[in-house]
Amino acid sequence: FVDAWMAFPGLIILLTMMSLVGQGLAQVILVLGIVSGITGSRVVRSAVIGIKENIYMDAAEAIGCSSARIFFRHILPNIMAPIIILFTTSTGAFILAEASLSFLGFGVPPGTPTWGNMLSREGRQFMELAPQLALWPGVCLSITVYGINMFGDAVRDLLDPRLRGGVGRYGTVKVKEKPAAKGLTARKLSE
Repeated sequence: FVDAWMAFPGLIILLTMMSLVGQGLAQVILVLGIVSGITGSRVVRSAVIGIKENIYMDAAEAIGCSSARIFFRHILPNIMAPIIILFTTSTGAFILAEASLSFLGFGVPPGTPTWGNMLSREGRQFMELAPQLALWPGVCLSITVYGINMFGDAVRDLLDPRLRGGVGRYGTVKVKEKPAAKGLTARKLSE
C-alpha cells in the first residue's frame, strides 16, 4: 500500500484528498497528517527492523523481557533520532504544501491570512501596481522553509550516531600534543 501511495505525486494526492474533505484549517491538518504518516511509516519501519537485528535484542528476549519493556527500553529510544529528523525535515514540505493548497484554492479559506492566500489573491491581482504584495510573502516563505531545512540538517548531524564525539560539521576536534620524553612530542615519536 505504501509503495502504491508513494508512486503518485504528493500534490495530486493532496488535491484529491482536499477536494473530498473540503476547505478549512482542520481539514488541511488532517490531510497533511495522513499523507506524512503514510510516507513516514516506511522510515520508522526500516529503523525498527534495523534495531531488532542487533544482538542486544536477542539478549533481552533471552533473559525474558516483556514485549513492552523491549519496546520502551530498547526500540523506542533508538528510533527517536530518525523520527525527530523526519519531523524536522518534513516541516518545510508541510509549509510549502499548505501554501500550494491555499494558492490553488483548496486549502485554508480566503479570510484566513496564509502565505498561499497572500500570493494567490492580492499578489496576483495587484502585481503590476504593487509588486511587494507578491514579493514579500514569497520571500518569507522561501526563507522560512530554507531555515527549517537547515535546522533539520543540523539536528540530523547532531543526532547521527556515526558523527558522535564532535567529529561532524558542527563539532570541532582538538588535538593535544603531550610531551612524551625530553621534548619529543607524540607526533615525533610516531614518525
